[in-house]
Amino acid sequence: MTAPIAVRRLPAGTYGTAYAEAFADLCRRAEAPNLHMAPAAVAAALSFGIASEDVVVLAAHERGDERLLGLWALRRTSRLHSGFTHVLEAPLVPLYEVSSAPVLDRERAGDVAVALLSAIVEAPGLPKVLKLPLLPMQGNVFTALEAALATTGSTIATFERWQRPMLVPEPGDDAERYLRRALGRGYKKRMQQHRQLEKAGGLAYRRQRRADAVAALEDFLALEAAGWKGRGGTALASRPRDAAYIRDIVGNFAAIDAVRIDLLRLDGQPIAGGLLLDLAGQSHFLKIAYDEGKARLSPGRALAIEMLRADFAAGRSFRLDSGAGDRVDPSAYPWGERQEMANAIVALVGCSAALPRLAAAVRMQLRGWRDRSPR
Repeated sequence: MTAPIAVRRLPAGTYGTAYAEAFADLCRRAEAPNLHMAPAAVAAALSFGIASEDVVVLAAHERGDERLLGLWALRRTSRLHSGFTHVLEAPLVPLYEVSSAPVLDRERAGDVAVALLSAIVEAPGLPKVLKLPLLPMQGNVFTALEAALATTGSTIATFERWQRPMLVPEPGDDAERYLRRALGRGYKKRMQQHRQLEKAGGLAYRRQRRADAVAALEDFLALEAAGWKGRGGTALASRPRDAAYIRDIVGNFAAIDAVRIDLLRLDGQPIAGGLLLDLAGQSHFLKIAYDEGKARLSPGRALAIEMLRADFAAGRSFRLDSGAGDRVDPSAYPWGERQEMANAIVALVGCSAALPRLAAAVRMQLRGWRDRSPR
């Protein structure tokens, strides 16, 4: 008989400084670790200006055992996207295409999901509506959440849906076998393009971690600012508050060796860079940048190919989440797997989520009108 699950609500500041090892251990036992629930991410969110009293960190464990079995960090908020209704929302900082899902021990996922939802239901001061705009709709975690919603008498509504590229190798794969399968009929053309880049000069790929990643971030920011994002004012370097947040993220995760910056250089000059969170065999893209002057040689795809080769060469189990949003063409990446994603709104125990759902429906309608309007 399995022990009952207890859920503790942790102060955001305490969690952000004292649970790094416990979270890393949970990630090693999880099917799909969500690194945006890590203490390092919560600490960065607090420095971004999110009030600690608005951060709700729910930690699940067996009674009498302090080992984490589940973790969900949510933000109490009320704004236009929630129909000005108080909701609990994840992720805490909605700047990037990350994930809204909790982290669940794969062996106890069902019990833990019920315990987490029940803790929100039973807490008198917490909203009973969850806004989860980046929820994976497949896999062990969603199956557990779906069953827990049924158990607690709760409902879920989904709006935008899209396919996010993933890299999930099969047993026996190596880099060449994987690329042939993932690229399919485009394999020959893409690899010819990659060889053209190799012939264009001295091509060098390097992965930087810890202090090296902190230093390499400045090269990455400069590369991003040199392109269309810089001209349009959307590059991180053009937004001091966002840049400060990213520096905090990189610094916090570098301290626990859970972030990396991969740079591809041609004749010593960066032509593509990737900023990724990386822990317990799970990598998650936050940002990618490339030299637009080399666009015909697809430096971004070339970087992804070199990353893939390096991961296979390391000989360890790994998976990669592209973090791609609903407006990104999945074929732009050399990763063959797809994760269905959705913008989801959950109403707990019969609570009405009419206003948040109306706000989501209006947002979809406005996006549709904008997409159909002439440029």
